[in-house]
Amino acid sequence: MREFTGSLSLSPAQIGRDNRDGNAFLSRCLPETVVEQEATPSLPVKIVSIFGNGSISPLQSAPWQDVLLHTAERLKWIDEGVQMCVFNENLCQSNDTMAGSLKKELLPADILLAVAVTKQESVNWIQNHVQYIPNVICFESSPALVNKLGGFPITSTTKGNLFNKIPGFSESNKLNEKTEVVQTVTEAWERHNSDDLRFALLVIVNAYLRPVPVLKNLRSKGFSTLSCMVKNCGLQILNCLLDPTCRKALQCLNSCSPVDQVCNYRCIASYESPQLEAFSLCVLQKHNCLQLDAKIPEKPYVSPMAKFRGLELSHDTAEDLFVGWLGIMDWSWRVVAGQNPAYDQFPCQYQLFYRGKAKGSFWYEPIFQVKTLDERFLWRRRRYRVKRGPIPGKFFFSVLDNGVVSNESWTIVDVVDDLSWGLFHYHGAARVAGQSYTGAVLVSPDGRYPSDVDEHRLNSALAKCGIRKWELFTVDNLSCCNPPLGIPEGSSLHCNIKVEEWKQK
Repeated sequence: MREFTGSLSLSPAQIGRDNRDGNAFLSRCLPETVVEQEATPSLPVKIVSIFGNGSISPLQSAPWQDVLLHTAERLKWIDEGVQMCVFNENLCQSNDTMAGSLKKELLPADILLAVAVTKQESVNWIQNHVQYIPNVICFESSPALVNKLGGFPITSTTKGNLFNKIPGFSESNKLNEKTEVVQTVTEAWERHNSDDLRFALLVIVNAYLRPVPVLKNLRSKGFSTLSCMVKNCGLQILNCLLDPTCRKALQCLNSCSPVDQVCNYRCIASYESPQLEAFSLCVLQKHNCLQLDAKIPEKPYVSPMAKFRGLELSHDTAEDLFVGWLGIMDWSWRVVAGQNPAYDQFPCQYQLFYRGKAKGSFWYEPIFQVKTLDERFLWRRRRYRVKRGPIPGKFFFSVLDNGVVSNESWTIVDVVDDLSWGLFHYHGAARVAGQSYTGAVLVSPDGRYPSDVDEHRLNSALAKCGIRKWELFTVDNLSCCNPPLGIPEGSSLHCNIKVEEWKQK
């Protein structure tokens, strides 16, 4: 159910604004310091994190130690040049070799991340060792710890918030840059998920240290972008601005950081319209006015299940596993939980997989409910073309969604013999929207967590994806009235698998 979530935004007030720097038509750019650094080589980035002893995170009550260690691992999947070391605050008061290691790691640190540090002794120690660290961010920690970005202090506030206000700067553009970074990092943190914690750290790296490839792709290209839009898409721009829903979408996008997929996706899902589709189809897909080129992530590599019901997995059987319960039920699977905070949280997610009329054709249609930003409940439906991958259990998906093509690689990680649950993983990218992403969905016939699930087997399947169970979002499947289900007449279902009648207990 991926959609266009690119950084392009446009408000009616901006259409006639003097555009001296070429950015008036575009979503807010990242700080100018990033542009100045683009020509320099990519240098390693050092993050040191200190967590409160025994502290518990808001991520399904997982210990902060586990969350931060997992974050350090996942950061290197996104950018191998970013290294994060994790330390318990107890080391601040220790005299052993580990305390020496902490001091040694802090000396060249680019970012200090303090999480749930409230003990006065630890606070005092940190205050005495951060003078030369240019970026200090403190989550759920003592207000005595002063946050810094780019070497400048930012006043911290009460527990649970990251930043409160920014002291005055002589240059208003510097103030705006820092304000945007603070807003983006704060909003990401308050969503309380592992993806957004990594995202918050990468935003700071991208803004104040060096470009991060997955984020630098989303900045405006100035006059060349404006010229492309006006030359090729003037009618689509005008039609979008004249349509209230499309105009709301652009205004909503303009309030998001261009690198914040969660915020951008909520805007698109809330205010999609034919005018917005035509706008993005012209500006992004046909003419690539933002000059973006996102790649499908290579990590983690996830291997598909090898056997099903004791037999080697074949392409036909793998397709049958996707088809799942369709035929006995009106859907293939329902999503119990998902990992991606932008795409897997929506309520009432139904999956339809089926074989088309044309020989070898296979289709995927997700149906899901959206609670819009203006408090409406709407159903959305997409249609993906599915092709077999190089080995059974690997597939390639593509969809034209809100005017932009998304390409994805899906893996059947595991499906149990009685089809009571399955786990599917995906990597994807909307190339011209500058978005790349990964995720996974846990599915069952009724959308409920299986009562007799083999926890060891499920945890092993999640581990293959580099996912911890506490990273999953539970899908709200309680109020799913009248979903727009159904598949085209003449579609076919199973080849090899006999799906036994499943009954609710």
